[in-house]
Amino acid sequence: MAAVSELASAVGTSAACQALRMPRASYYRDRRKTSFLEETVPRPLPARALRPAEQESVLACLHQKRFQDRSPAAVYATLLDEGQYLCSIRSMYRLLEKRGESRERRDQLTHPPYQKPELLATASNQLWSWDITKLLGPLKWTYFYLYVILDVFSRYVTGWMVAMRESAELAKRLIAESCQKQCIQPGQLTLHADRGASMRSKPVAFLLADLGVTKTHSRPHVSNDNPYSESQFRTLKYRPEFPDRFGCIQDSRAFCQGFFRWYNGEHRHSSLGLLTPAMVHYHQTQRVLEQRQQVLDAAYQLHPERFVRSAPRPPAVPTEAWINKPVPLT
Repeated sequence: MAAVSELASAVGTSAACQALRMPRASYYRDRRKTSFLEETVPRPLPARALRPAEQESVLACLHQKRFQDRSPAAVYATLLDEGQYLCSIRSMYRLLEKRGESRERRDQLTHPPYQKPELLATASNQLWSWDITKLLGPLKWTYFYLYVILDVFSRYVTGWMVAMRESAELAKRLIAESCQKQCIQPGQLTLHADRGASMRSKPVAFLLADLGVTKTHSRPHVSNDNPYSESQFRTLKYRPEFPDRFGCIQDSRAFCQGFFRWYNGEHRHSSLGLLTPAMVHYHQTQRVLEQRQQVLDAAYQLHPERFVRSAPRPPAVPTEAWINKPVPLT
């Protein structure tokens, strides 16, 4: 670079770079680095800048007890109303940032983080999930409300209801009837839901306390904390026969009656080893798997060459179901 600089003073930068086969961009980049590393003259203080004494006066004002939890904009406005001007709002922020005080100045209540629900089910009727979804009615802005209670382990719908409105009393009645049909004993069941008004209502809370059912809730604005109900609603609304709108509440109830009959008794659930929710819920898993294995064994004995790796086995059925399975510590 020194040779280029010497030659450039005589013939110009462009000619010097061309003669020495050095790109001009590289020359200018190296020159900027060199000038940056050299000792530079301190920049003079602009005439309009606050002097050190004025800066200390502004900081002292911002540190006053009446201003210590207020934003610079609020301090600026208050001082103007009192007939005093110290500096601009931006200058106040700049001075606070230089002192490392540019965080939130207001005294605010901090809420503790919500605990992530970690729920385990190893058998039916240990953990239920419930939720409410809207079904479009015949006219714009009209809805019917579908309440669904789902067993997390078996995916079996233990109770459902279509109503004209979302109501804590209706939810209470559905939960009570579902627990009665499934013969739920005190201390046996955990009921999980999101943080909707009906889910957090006092009638539902009092009912669950009377039944001896533990209630848990999702974290605010976290749909992943209630994945089983959300997945079941998706299955419902993506059925080929699901209509754009229901003509009346009787239509919606008739559709749901057929859907839940199919879902519980005929739907081969991919997460259940292709068993139906009713098979798992009512403890038919072992019998069905043994029957499937007999069919596969017969097929293997008839044509073993068609099974390259090993003898066929039916899909395995999970032995547990989690809502937010804990991550093992490494």
